[in-house]
Amino acid sequence: MHAMQYELTLPADYDMAVIRGRVARVGHLLDDWEGLGCKAYLVRERGVNGSPVNQYAPFYLWNTMEGMNTFLWGGAFQGLSNDFGRPSVRQWTGLSYEEGGAADSPARSAVRLRQPVPEGGELAGVMADAVGETERLAGADGVVFAAAAVDTARWELVRFSLWAHEAPKTEGDVFEVLHVSAPGRKLLPRGRQW
Repeated sequence: MHAMQYELTLPADYDMAVIRGRVARVGHLLDDWEGLGCKAYLVRERGVNGSPVNQYAPFYLWNTMEGMNTFLWGGAFQGLSNDFGRPSVRQWTGLSYEEGGAADSPARSAVRLRQPVPEGGELAGVMADAVGETERLAGADGVVFAAAAVDTARWELVRFSLWAHEAPKTEGDVFEVLHVSAPGRKLLPRGRQW
């Protein structure tokens, strides 16, 4: 599993209906994308759920590098780049993935928490703790799924979870889910990924 996200931070007075309309028009195009585990089309609105910004920030879990590369280099990503400018694309190596008790429910919100990997700690223990946290999070009421991944260039952990309700009970940036494309979600490897 490979995680990926880009963020388009928009002006404070930006009409977020533009993003909602865009997702309504094109979101379905990845519903059968080869190699994609899941794409959550996410927005944050300034002043809602503590967000300081208006932002469009889709989050991806990929089953294959080929699927991700085809998305990035095969033209699909170019449309977004043409419309908004080319954003920086963050990538993380998968650590764990777990389905939650609300796995069959539609996702309404998402939470992303990015944290630095502590300096000087034993990496195996830090990563095992991230796996344990994914398992704990997946057991929370209303969780569709939970995942953890690491960026070894920045030594940063990311925890990501989808929720079937609008009041997630975990720390991090809260997003509204506009659409989910999940053609290969059932193929995402469960549990620890090493």
